[in-house]
Amino acid sequence: MSEPASISTGIAARYATAMFELATEGKALPALESDISNLEAALDDSADLRDLIQSPIYGRDETQAAIGGVADKMGLSAMTGNTLRLMASKRRLFVLPALLSELRARIAEHKGEVTAEVTSAKALTKTQLDKLAKTLKASVGKDVNLKTSVDDSIIGGLIVKVGSKMIDTSIRSKLNALQNTMKEVG
Repeated sequence: MSEPASISTGIAARYATAMFELATEGKALPALESDISNLEAALDDSADLRDLIQSPIYGRDETQAAIGGVADKMGLSAMTGNTLRLMASKRRLFVLPALLSELRARIAEHKGEVTAEVTSAKALTKTQLDKLAKTLKASVGKDVNLKTSVDDSIIGGLIVKVGSKMIDTSIRSKLNALQNTMKEVG
């Protein structure tokens, strides 16, 4: 891991610890979970918001006012809004995506859940997703939240990541393995 990524992860972990503990003590985990989902959606949808949290061009006061306005407009909890303002004043908003990911992992662990990242060649149906979640739950022993994505370059099959484990049944990986085997023979 590169040093800047390691530093970002450390910063995000410290903020996540504080937010998680405050939310747990205040019995506000559902509100925090809602804030996380709303912020993740906003980051996915808004290039301007991504620019705001990453660009060094904006000053502390500008960034703090802007992120405070975003938090108020989105109806985020006071704790989340105040944390975002604090992060802006300390010029730490660049770790927001890592913070959200860390918080989501802590909440899932607290609830006895695990997240599986599933990549498929085409969108999976509700029935397929339910069956996959049930199979993964039997394997992992915890409730499984599926985070799905579509990548048509894998041609077919699935790539499933649960924690540090990855199962790659994609046709692309099988073709690559076959190609490597053929290189070894020839």
